[in-house]
Amino acid sequence: MLQTEENIIELIKNDPWMMDILKAVQKLELSDEWICAGFIRSKIWDTLHDFSVRTKLNDIDVIYYDPSNIEEEQEKKYERILNGLDSTLPWSVKNQARMHVLNNFTPYTSSTDGIAHFPETVTALGVRLDEQRKLLLAAPYGVRDVLEMEVFPTPAFQESALKQIYLDRVTQKNWPALWKKVKIFR
Repeated sequence: MLQTEENIIELIKNDPWMMDILKAVQKLELSDEWICAGFIRSKIWDTLHDFSVRTKLNDIDVIYYDPSNIEEEQEKKYERILNGLDSTLPWSVKNQARMHVLNNFTPYTSSTDGIAHFPETVTALGVRLDEQRKLLLAAPYGVRDVLEMEVFPTPAFQESALKQIYLDRVTQKNWPALWKKVKIFR
């Protein structure tokens, strides 16, 4: 049963496909790299819904933090390297040192600061392997919402100016159509 961060870490550790992806990303030797959002959320929700087949991911969100090179072309270079390792996966690489500009936030201080500024608490999750290949989980708002399958905006997206971005995303994503137990809170 999934109830804690440790349960989520074990769930991912026991998934060879996910571990292979984490090892592939680790080969890039990026600064403060994490795989985020749907990569983790979908695994949790698939498990909680007893799906026998993995839900297809729109992308595999790889983030890192490097203020010394904020050129988008550098992110594309990393995507090409990952495609060379596995071209069947929908890689998306973003440097969190530049992503704050999307929603007019103050600059992020790390990748986990970037994760904390994702629109929904259930996507504000990241996993990575450390130097000893120990699996780490970043969950700035904890794991309760993702485990309870309750979608809320993160604090940054509760403000009226950004709330519409959250509302548009949850409408467009329409997660309850796939995962019937998911509840969206507006």
